[in-house]
Amino acid sequence: MTTFVHLRLHTEYSLIDGLLRIKPMMARVAELGMPAVAITDHHNFFGLVKAYKAASALGIKLIVGADLHVVDPMDEERHHELCLLAQNETGYRHLMLLLSRAYQQGQYLGRPRVRLDWIQDHAEGLIALSGGRQGDIGQALLHGRETDAHAALGRWMDWFPARFYLEIQRTGRADEEDYLHRVVALAGEYQCPVVATNDVRFLASEEFEAHEARVCIGDGRTLDDPRRLRAYSDQQYLRSADEMVALFADIPEAIENTIEIARRCSVSMTLGQPFLPNFPVPEGETIEQFLSRLSHEGLVRRFPDWTQAQLASYCDRLDFELATINQMGFPGYFLVVMDFIRWAKEHEIPVGPGRGSGAGSLVAYALGITDLDPIAYGLLFERFLNPDRVSMPDFDVDFCMERRDEVIEYVAQTYGRQAVSQIITFGTMAAKAVVRDVARVQGKPYGLADRMSKLIPFEVGMTLAKALEQEEQLVQLLEEDSSAQEIWDMAVQLEGVTRNAGKHAGGVVIAPSELTDFSPVYCDEEGGGLVTQYDKNDVEEAGLVKFDFLGLRT
Repeated sequence: MTTFVHLRLHTEYSLIDGLLRIKPMMARVAELGMPAVAITDHHNFFGLVKAYKAASALGIKLIVGADLHVVDPMDEERHHELCLLAQNETGYRHLMLLLSRAYQQGQYLGRPRVRLDWIQDHAEGLIALSGGRQGDIGQALLHGRETDAHAALGRWMDWFPARFYLEIQRTGRADEEDYLHRVVALAGEYQCPVVATNDVRFLASEEFEAHEARVCIGDGRTLDDPRRLRAYSDQQYLRSADEMVALFADIPEAIENTIEIARRCSVSMTLGQPFLPNFPVPEGETIEQFLSRLSHEGLVRRFPDWTQAQLASYCDRLDFELATINQMGFPGYFLVVMDFIRWAKEHEIPVGPGRGSGAGSLVAYALGITDLDPIAYGLLFERFLNPDRVSMPDFDVDFCMERRDEVIEYVAQTYGRQAVSQIITFGTMAAKAVVRDVARVQGKPYGLADRMSKLIPFEVGMTLAKALEQEEQLVQLLEEDSSAQEIWDMAVQLEGVTRNAGKHAGGVVIAPSELTDFSPVYCDEEGGGLVTQYDKNDVEEAGLVKFDFLGLRT
């Protein structure tokens, strides 16, 4: 019988810290026999869909959560930590709204934060963990502000009735025991439950140095910088249940409450079911009938001089395609693409003739989405849409690079700004760059890092392992220079880890309602550059349909 569940855990998608790669982490949770695990990445759901799928595949319950920075109402420049876990779908939606608002309205020095009143407004369906010694109660207790600690606890228990837990940790960091004794006394006074977490950042304690390097890379510090904040310890690994039980043998209820919380949290994500934007159709017509009428009218416009007999084979192909499109539930997709391409052409914005498998669709040709007659060129519709291989339709639409944003702006005005955004991408620590980054944080000479990086072949998909196989000089350098070997050993541990967030070159999603019903959003400090927090694969899993607005200069 498992007696412990990890409730605070940062994966590599936390960006500011966390080394846990989702699949190996889930495999380890399964190996330890734990029935559930929470992912509480820092202010984001970047890895949530991947984690949900990996957990489901192993029969593990994923507890959906996030670590938040809460603005101190007494000092706007300060913040406290709070961990929120979704009990149900309502909590999941509320957490998406809070995460989105933190980026859109709460950024300070480039970091997202939430305000107390936002949390109060969205507390339903959420369980709150106090944030340990970094929470507002913990900070008040450690600084001798007993009255503030009591006031904060009263407020949280009021906002989260029977859903607020005082969090305790034993990871060998400063002030932990001092805080723990004070908070346990406070918990007894208020009859507030306590819960143990290990604030996990990596899989095994041996990865601590690599994790410290990861944090330094993000902060622009070196490992031996005396001014850098040393906020982590080598004990923040994925401990087994037995280790956690032994660690809190004097406070067994703190362990038992992890199981209780895991039982109370159950979010079921609907994946793989597309939700298309609502395209307006004339009264008295279904969307299928409207698409069919426009397609047949468009076909006649394409071949105005043909007789009905000449058009017969084309009409048969058109009806076959329409039956497939309607059967798969995608008539709205064709109408949306037709609409923004038509608008672009009306405003003299150059649009490509169509490429990729979409050029095989006669419906697309009839609607003016493409300008290639697929029958004349022997192109197959089945390569684009096939009921035996269900996947989303995906037109690669090329627009003039200079005016592509005008088309995206038209789409935002048509379907609502809260329903349209671009898609996030994630940059990773690639072979050449990770060697330079590690050398810098280790304080190694620039010349050595430069030499090592240049010895790694310039090739798409190059890895450190491949570089060693291909480059004899690199092997020789590592054998001869212990500093180079030190750089290499740490670079291998960090290679491929998610480093930053960016924007997909052409992908745009249009939701049937607000984006935050499907995915939280992420943006820059000024609130611009809005993107979904799920990448292009995950955003489609979550139900949003991707439209490609590709920019070309030629």
